[in-house]
Amino acid sequence: MSAPDLSAANRSTEPYDPFSNGHGFTPNAVAPAQVSSDALWLIFNADSLLLTPALELPATRPEGVQGDIYLGQQDGRQVWAARLAELPADGFKFHRLRGLYGRISDALWLLGGYGYQIVEWDRTHHYCGYCATPTVRGDSERVRRCPNCGLSVYPRLAPAVMVLLTRMHQGRPQILLCRSPQFPPGMYSANAGFVEPSETVEHAAHREMKEETNLDIKNLRYFDSQPWPFPHSLMLAFTAEYVSPEEGGGEIVPQPGEIEEARWFFHDELPQLPGRASISRRLIESVVGEIREGE
Repeated sequence: MSAPDLSAANRSTEPYDPFSNGHGFTPNAVAPAQVSSDALWLIFNADSLLLTPALELPATRPEGVQGDIYLGQQDGRQVWAARLAELPADGFKFHRLRGLYGRISDALWLLGGYGYQIVEWDRTHHYCGYCATPTVRGDSERVRRCPNCGLSVYPRLAPAVMVLLTRMHQGRPQILLCRSPQFPPGMYSANAGFVEPSETVEHAAHREMKEETNLDIKNLRYFDSQPWPFPHSLMLAFTAEYVSPEEGGGEIVPQPGEIEEARWFFHDELPQLPGRASISRRLIESVVGEIREGE
């Protein structure tokens, strides 16, 4: 069987969804009876992935790995994930997954993100959160169950919303960008936050913008989504328009501890933006591209 093309030269420009954009991965929680000789192995140490000097996956299962988990198939090949505390021989090295974007193919980066989330979920739920009994993996689905009290724990997913706000100022369009205290110096991005329980993503978009910037929004429009495995998020990106004070909206008031600064920018004076691994960069570039075409 031919190997899937996971080279950096084969990076896709499609939305970064490992299940629907042609990268060839099919998740499956039911492990085969035997590990195939050409299986792909994703070996993790915390959020770092084990790779050869050529930034490729190991060809065989390294010695000393723990917690083998079957993930599914990549272009017909079995995909397994596991943990490893120490580096094996032969020049292997652990690389932080976040820093591998652009250095490896989108297919491998997305596969690594999926594997990392499943491995971490499995590692952190070995014991029941209610009665502390050791849990066991389910046979037919991705779940860990407590044999004592019956508690079932599935892989976590934390939905988050991102909104890029626009307005007209002095006859020209502007976008609102925000600085988190955790950002590198000089970097700004679109406003984002997690969805609360019992809340729609639309309500979360309005609430987060109001809480973090004191601004009201209108004409909310969906842009795209992106799985984000740091640690287990799904980002849903939107665009929206600013409600001015004349329309009953407010002025910028950054939320202490969350937003260091929020500013309006013209498209020709943008600050440092997030890397291309994040949907925020695509969102900003898409809106800025439309602004430039309209001027």
